[in-house]
Amino acid sequence: MAKKYRYITIGFIIVSLPVLIWISYHIYMTFFAPPTLSYIPKGKFISQSKSPNQEYTIKAYVSSGGATTDYAIRGELIFNKKDIKPKNIYWNYHEEKANIKWIKNDTVIINGHKLIVPNQTYDFRKE
Repeated sequence: MAKKYRYITIGFIIVSLPVLIWISYHIYMTFFAPPTLSYIPKGKFISQSKSPNQEYTIKAYVSSGGATTDYAIRGELIFNKKDIKPKNIYWNYHEEKANIKWIKNDTVIINGHKLIVPNQTYDFRKE
């Protein structure tokens, strides 16, 4: 009989431990982790712009949280000449349009925010 309870306890621990780890991870990512551009909404495509040397393309998306939040713009950097996964480089709240202007092959201004691609990003939550 004691052996039966031992197996039940071990089984309960084996099943509940991954669930507790998963819940803990999501609580951490939601409330304590620094903001990251990896987990922002995709949004609806609105425009794109290629760099002067055609090496990069920035695609702009507008995202709406519905009645509870305002619009936000997400800028995604596409690497045209390299096989690299697209990268979110811009996220700004209270915007509905994206004004993208390239001033150099690797320097772009998105709605007044100057970025040197591919390394710089703008995230309004970090300001």
